[in-house]
Amino acid sequence: MPEVLSAPLVVEFPFTRSLGPVQSAFLTGLREQTVLGVRTGEGKVLVPPVEYDPATAEELRELVEVAATGTVTTWAWNPDPRRYQPLDTPFAWVLVRLDGADTSLLHVLDAPGPEAVRTGMRVRVRWAGARTGAITDIACFEPYEGDADTGRPVRHSGEFSDPVTTIVTPARLDYTYTPGRAQSAYINALAERRTVGERCPSCRKVYVPPRGACPTCGVATAEPVEVGPRGTVTTYCVVNIKAAHTANLGIEVPYVYAHIALDGADLALHGRIAGIPYDQVRMGLRVEPVWTEGGRYPDHYRPTGEPDADYDTYKELL
Repeated sequence: MPEVLSAPLVVEFPFTRSLGPVQSAFLTGLREQTVLGVRTGEGKVLVPPVEYDPATAEELRELVEVAATGTVTTWAWNPDPRRYQPLDTPFAWVLVRLDGADTSLLHVLDAPGPEAVRTGMRVRVRWAGARTGAITDIACFEPYEGDADTGRPVRHSGEFSDPVTTIVTPARLDYTYTPGRAQSAYINALAERRTVGERCPSCRKVYVPPRGACPTCGVATAEPVEVGPRGTVTTYCVVNIKAAHTANLGIEVPYVYAHIALDGADLALHGRIAGIPYDQVRMGLRVEPVWTEGGRYPDHYRPTGEPDADYDTYKELL
């Protein structure tokens, strides 16, 4: 039986965004142990605050302060916290309607077990010891025996010293990828410095990388076809922003990333172009793979020195 390939993969993107006056006041308020909402034209108080009324699209600017206590409106128990979640012990995800608010805030409740959590229970904010102006300034909610604060939310200017104006939101997905039969064969061939696709039995197109089925005809593919190693640049882009993975590989900007139609293939694949100034890369450029010692795939593609391919030979692969 052939080896079943698998590999851990991470997709990560730290997203930096600027804050408008409403979100800036809300997050800065959390840093100062103050919870702010926004009042709509109908008098409803939304927490967390939004910049536009979700019902009327009216711009919202009237900030009000609500209590740090509230009521659980619904919940779900999390017995196995994951990395980067607010607590490292089992907890409940909760929607909490803070006293004075008309909407609920999603956060976590520190409770000894699911039997200690119920809809309608009273809770209060547990503030983080070190606060920076983020939703994590609320460390969690905790059970609270006090009555609801029935007072009307008081208006707040939203003004604080040293307001938070930008935030960085890390987005990360960890998963294990297991290729199927077709892609496993493709990966194993690359380890031998060969590029192998599969031919559709109906339209006879050769797909590289193979997908196990023809995306046009919808039929299974099984006939292996070795293509390349040389190919033609069909289109490309100049990259001017340095990413972490390219910096770790010593790749300096600007560099070129291209679609390359390998000889014998009916689908272009992606590859980096090197060995030529970035501003001399062009459509039709003939290229060949460059392998590094022990590499399982081409490090980049370089010009072969052949005349450029005629546009008609690759126009259907754009």
